[in-house]
Amino acid sequence: MKTVPFLLLTFLAVALPAHGQAYKCRQPDGSTQISSEPCAGGARTLKEIDEDVIPDDVRARAQRDVDRCPEKLVDMLRGQLGLTGTHVGCEHGVCGACTILWNGRAVRSCIMLAVQADGSDLMTVEGLSPGGELHPIQQAFKEAHGLQCGFCTPGFLMSVYELLEHNPDPSEEQVRDMLGGQICRCTGYQAIFEAVRLAAEKVADAKRGVKPESKHEAGPDPECRFAPVVGSGT
Repeated sequence: MKTVPFLLLTFLAVALPAHGQAYKCRQPDGSTQISSEPCAGGARTLKEIDEDVIPDDVRARAQRDVDRCPEKLVDMLRGQLGLTGTHVGCEHGVCGACTILWNGRAVRSCIMLAVQADGSDLMTVEGLSPGGELHPIQQAFKEAHGLQCGFCTPGFLMSVYELLEHNPDPSEEQVRDMLGGQICRCTGYQAIFEAVRLAAEKVADAKRGVKPESKHEAGPDPECRFAPVVGSGT
């Protein structure tokens, strides 16, 4: 899992005056510069390049009223685009609740700046079931009871998606290594592990055109009072 270092955030904290306006300017040569002075000399402000920042496949545009320092990608996804399936947990890139796919790779959107998505291919948990039908991975988590409160589930789903895209038949060690990058405070991980193995079978079946069928008895639990929605919510 690749994460974005905090050097830029540290620079913003110490280099810009606390009372001043922060501007991120794109220079004519394509480079960017952060300054407390308005953009000049042909440079464009962050507000002026909003359409470039948000990939076309997100199908929405963020609206900013003033020029300002770039926000975190997770905040743009949730606040500007309404894609609230991506959850905010630790905000330090540790828990994995904010995991999305960036150019096919799972990344922590809480430590990635929105401007870094410029020209990139993004996929959030909403992309797993655009038509409302559960993705095989979501179905596997449902059948294997791989979730309880559901808060961490979107991050797990996206990490599993990346794993199976690059390795359709992962070993037990590879699955456990992937799970080690996500934090779940409810399940104890065994059910999630079983859900990933089941997901690998379901994804393989889907690619072969095999009709989906339940491989687990997922009848109602008399002790459960709530039925969390798989991979969605705020």
